[in-house]
Amino acid sequence: MDRNLALELVRVTETAALASAGYMGRGNKDAADQAAVDGMRKAFSHVSIQGKVVIGEGELDEAPMLYIGEEVGRWGSGDRAVDIAVDPLEGTVLIAKGLPNAIAVIAMAPQGTLLHAPDTYMKKIAVGPKAKGLVQLDAPVEQNLKAVAKALNKKIQDLTVIIQDRPRHDALIQEVRAAGCRIKLFGDGDVAAALATCFEDTGIDVFMSIGGAPEGVIAAVALKCLGGEMQGKLNPLSEEEIARCEELGWHQEKINKVLTLEDLVASEDVFFAATGVSDGDLLKGVTYLENNQAKTHSVVMRSKTGTIRFVDAIHRLDKNEILVEMMEKHR
Repeated sequence: MDRNLALELVRVTETAALASAGYMGRGNKDAADQAAVDGMRKAFSHVSIQGKVVIGEGELDEAPMLYIGEEVGRWGSGDRAVDIAVDPLEGTVLIAKGLPNAIAVIAMAPQGTLLHAPDTYMKKIAVGPKAKGLVQLDAPVEQNLKAVAKALNKKIQDLTVIIQDRPRHDALIQEVRAAGCRIKLFGDGDVAAALATCFEDTGIDVFMSIGGAPEGVIAAVALKCLGGEMQGKLNPLSEEEIARCEELGWHQEKINKVLTLEDLVASEDVFFAATGVSDGDLLKGVTYLENNQAKTHSVVMRSKTGTIRFVDAIHRLDKNEILVEMMEKHR
């Protein structure tokens, strides 16, 4: 794929972040999410791709969101056909409450190479490059943690495991504590949490959680770009979710299968881009400056080249046609 697509994708996540950042701490997660969606959708219209959303925010009857099957991009005659996975605002509750780690995210891969994950829960484990190949999703927790500690040349009590703060993880938390590891709990945003395992200065060594399957695919694209590893297995928590999986062709044997990074992302040439909306472990949030300006902090990656770029940008909000149009619309 064209390497220039990397910066085009950053412009899309920047627009979503700028559109939603104004809702920080205002208690309206739906308005923040809608603003991010509107900004992302409009920005996509300038990207030279024939894109189809395979991981989005619902089906066609929920069209205000970027729905599964929606076509995005310019769709020019020479544009590349690609799968798109999006989370215009990962962490809607975070931004509504003014909490850290809200981000705008896009993953892109050649057509037909991203797993079409049903909207259900997924059990996941992720580690950085040094521990790649040394963890197994279904292995005992302590066994995985000992393997990671050895790979990182750390004492097991010095490992930090990041886990979502949910009652469904109570047993997991007890196992990690019994192994002697440190734990960092997070509220929402498990894409950002999984990415943190690949950057030493975050202090995160292992990600373990049961979270959304669509978010698992998005995170897997980033882990492939970063040289890390992620495994997942569908974990529907209700009869309704099981029925939903079956409707999409996920019979019980397939649900029980451990999905490797290659199952989640089949291509070796994928892109990932994210822009911080609120300050986080990896990315700074949108900062408003004088004279109607704002600063964004983004990361964009490509698996084929292994390139990781951090992008700082200053935007003139009154000269961004998309944002000006949105402001007029929502007055």
